[in-house]
Amino acid sequence: MIIVSYEGLGLMKQRCPWCGSEPIYVAYHDEEWGVPVHDDQALFEKLILDGAQAGLSWLTILKKREGYRKAFDGFDAAKIAKYSQRDINRLLADPGIVRNRLKIEAAIKNARGYLDIMEETGSFDKFLWKYVDHETIDNSISSLTQIRATSRESDLMSKDLKKRGFNFVGSTICYAFMQAVGMVNDHLVDCFRYREIVKMSNKK
Repeated sequence: MIIVSYEGLGLMKQRCPWCGSEPIYVAYHDEEWGVPVHDDQALFEKLILDGAQAGLSWLTILKKREGYRKAFDGFDAAKIAKYSQRDINRLLADPGIVRNRLKIEAAIKNARGYLDIMEETGSFDKFLWKYVDHETIDNSISSLTQIRATSRESDLMSKDLKKRGFNFVGSTICYAFMQAVGMVNDHLVDCFRYREIVKMSNKK
């Protein structure tokens, strides 16, 4: 089932139904989800936020995103990697984020892993996009029941990141990350964003 909304002068838009009617969620669907991301820091931020989502809804994290950016120094990995116990205690007391010790400690470990990858390869973007051969996978799905939770690519990404010391990067988290940053296009084919993402993905 597709949620239909009416905007502007009677313009009808069909959206993926998972975004519901919450304005911040609709905006995220319309403007961000599935757009190919190739900025190293933006990819790092999204991976941390997807890890923070574990066991929660993405809407919960989306509403706290600005709180995360403030609490985690704008997702500056070099700063996060140096966080001490004092910083962990500060974050555990910050209502602007999910105050979960394991997730906070994982963000610090992941920042260190990110820096190692950057030193080794020079590009977090190229490191991650290699799992899809640097091209968006178009799944051309017509129903939410066709959306998978994991894939061969997310399995490989998860396995490699864990070997590098990353936490909260299970295959399900990695697949959600891949959907969000445009490694896969999982907008329903009837969604108005599907074709727009296809066009973005085909740009060289």
